[in-house]
Amino acid sequence: MSSVLKIEKMTHYFGGLRAVSNFNIDLPSGALWGLIGPNGAGKTTIFNLITGVHNPSSGNIIFLDQHIAGKAPYQIVHMGIARTFQNLRIFNSLSVLDNIRIARHYTTEKSRYLTTRSIESQQNFLHTTIFDSIFRTPTYNKVEQQIKEEAYELLKIFKLESCMYSTAKNLPYGMLRKLEIARALATHPSLLLLDEPAAGMNPAEVGELMELIRFIRDKFNLTILLIEHHMKVVMGICEYIKVIDFGETIAEGKPNEVANNPKVIEAYLGKGD
Repeated sequence: MSSVLKIEKMTHYFGGLRAVSNFNIDLPSGALWGLIGPNGAGKTTIFNLITGVHNPSSGNIIFLDQHIAGKAPYQIVHMGIARTFQNLRIFNSLSVLDNIRIARHYTTEKSRYLTTRSIESQQNFLHTTIFDSIFRTPTYNKVEQQIKEEAYELLKIFKLESCMYSTAKNLPYGMLRKLEIARALATHPSLLLLDEPAAGMNPAEVGELMELIRFIRDKFNLTILLIEHHMKVVMGICEYIKVIDFGETIAEGKPNEVANNPKVIEAYLGKGD
């Protein structure tokens, strides 16, 4: 199975503090893996390093055979990596529909940073110029209609179509979580990074989210890496799990192997007398 994301010996310092130490991962195409660990373990820092928020102090990050360490976040989005955030980054003053449309607009134009898969996803998509936008040409109208149709299809998948014209800030928290995932999908990623997608959800919403993550992985042929503290989610949908503590990998394996690992139990519960 081909590798979508490969990280080799990645280390990162904030000043004199080592936040990530010698991190390695080889994420196969179509995988649904989990990255877990106590608060402050370095999980979100790893996502920030993958997506260009920070540049690693050392090590390699390889996405679809391309080295991406040092690239800007917008370049990495165009290459086919999308993410959600621990703290919601929704455009609160825009409608639910416009939150999706703005993400799709961002990746409609072909870019020199596009991967092969991203280019293929764009081949049947019309593209506009500044002239089209100013004068509202037929091409512009066709593109806008195509974007709206794609956005609506995503909203239907996430059961958000009934509130598509509502202002995003008026949605319940659980629906905002789903909107953020839908917006990430609007960029047509190959790799989706989910940072605590179940945070703040009630048990019914968590169960629905688990089914949704499996569904979008299969429907959109995604590779997914998720950070999550909700163990029901991690153990229920992840095929393989890596555990980090104080920036170091302390365990990895299938869910049942990780759950029974003494180092993992100690990291979460502390060392007994």
